[in-house]
This record gives sequence, structure tokens and C-alpha cells, in this order.
Amino acid sequence: MILTTCNQAEYAHLPPSQIVPSLLDKGIYYASESSFYRVLKQAGQLNYRGCTSQSQKRHKPTSFKAIKANELSSWDITYLASPVKGQYYYLYLFEDIYSRKIVGYEVYEKECGELDSQLLQRCMLKEQCFNRPDSLVLHSDNGAPMKSFTLKAKMEELGIISSYSRPRVSNDNPYSESLFKTLKYRGNWPSDGFLSLEDARDWVHHFADWYNNEHKHSQINYMTPANRHKGLDAEILTARKAVLEKARQLHPLRWSGSVRNCDPIGAVMLNPDIDAVEPLKIPG
Repeated sequence: MILTTCNQAEYAHLPPSQIVPSLLDKGIYYASESSFYRVLKQAGQLNYRGCTSQSQKRHKPTSFKAIKANELSSWDITYLASPVKGQYYYLYLFEDIYSRKIVGYEVYEKECGELDSQLLQRCMLKEQCFNRPDSLVLHSDNGAPMKSFTLKAKMEELGIISSYSRPRVSNDNPYSESLFKTLKYRGNWPSDGFLSLEDARDWVHHFADWYNNEHKHSQINYMTPANRHKGLDAEILTARKAVLEKARQLHPLRWSGSVRNCDPIGAVMLNPDIDAVEPLKIPG
């Protein structure tokens, strides 16, 4: 009787604490609230009853793996404040997930699907991604510019596979979010806002140059994104290891074990299957 009552349309979305008083108001008493909870738990219905709770299940995002540059990219838009309250500039930024290199960026005065489709095409041209047997996967969140008809048409024209974050899941696009955090925690970040569009573009240009060519990224074994993008990481890391091995030979007492890890990190995953792959940590 308890299960039958709880699964009626009138009560399927309610917990026992709501069902029992409702029944009492109708002059009905079957059992105490604790008995309702016990019966529902035994039937495996304590947490999932009715269509509402079932519809809140989220599907796993699609996993992608990159073993070289220009296979898997991420992009997003972030606000750049101005001194005028409520006025912003918009930074469009494309990042290669394998190398962490910024492969394209621009600052505009508005969000627009036409602008991001033009920038995407320029990125593809610069990275020579046309006429390849394999397709580039481009990941983004679910914002309006990311799902604009203009951008979708351009991606189809260029043979790009789209990948999107799950609705209301903030950590499905971690690479772009991490990059924006690095950008806004940079020491010379103008906390009072950018004076003009030209000022914002100039600052972002210098940031991208520093990030790609000087910044040693912790998640690619302290390589610069530009060197990893060129495929130079194995050579550079081998040279690092040789320096460390020579130092250990000269001063063996300074080492209690082997030298620091100088292996390239290899493949990179987007939305890895947490049952099979350890979740990635992605600081800037």
C-alpha cells in the first residue's frame, strides 16, 4: 500500500515528510514517515521517483584524445572591463588543448557569431588545418555565440567537429577557464579596466606572446606552449635530463634518488572517462 501510494502521480514527486501529512488531511493513515522512508529505501526508490528526478540525470560528455597539435581545440569568450561601469570588451580566444598554445585571439566590442566564425577561419588558415584527412575537434560551452547558425555553418564548411559542455556543468571546458584565470591573474592585469579597445587589444597581444613563448606551463612539464606545439618538447626535455644527470655525477650526495621527471606528457584528454582515466588537473 505504501509503494502504491508513493508512486501515484499525486505523490510521486514528494518525500514522505510531505506525503504523510497530505494523507492525514484526507483522513488516511497508513504508517509513520519513518516507515515510508524504510519501505522506499528497500524498494530502491528513496532518491529516484517520478519523472522529475529522472529528467535531472546528466549524460557523460564525449571524450576526445589529442596526440599532436591541431587535433583538439577549445575556445571561449571572456569580458574585459573598461573604466565605464557596464561597458565591456570581449576577448575571443582559441587554444590548442594538446600544446596549450593560443592559436587565435581577438578583442571586439560585442559578441557575435559572424565575428567568431571569421576568427576561426583565420586560425585554421594560420595553423594550416585545411585539407587534412583527420578533423579538428573544437570544444566550447553552450553560450549563444558558440551555437550561432553562422558559426555552425562555418564549422561544417571547414570540416570541424563540434563538442559542447553539458548544460549547467561548469568544469566541462577546463582548458579555456584555466587560461582565462592565468590571464586575469597576470601581474600587469589592469584592475581598473582597459581605457579603449586599442588598449585591450595591445595588452592581449603582449599576453599571448608571453604565454606562448615564455610561460613554462606546469601541465606540459614546464615547456612553453609554442615549443610543444612545434613538437620540440621531447628534444628539450632530453637536454634538460642530460644537464641534471651531469650535475648528479658531479655531486652525487645532493641526490637521494633519480633526477626530476623529464618525460614528455604524451596524449591529452578532454572530458576523460573518470572510470578509466584519472581526472586531469589543469592549472595555468
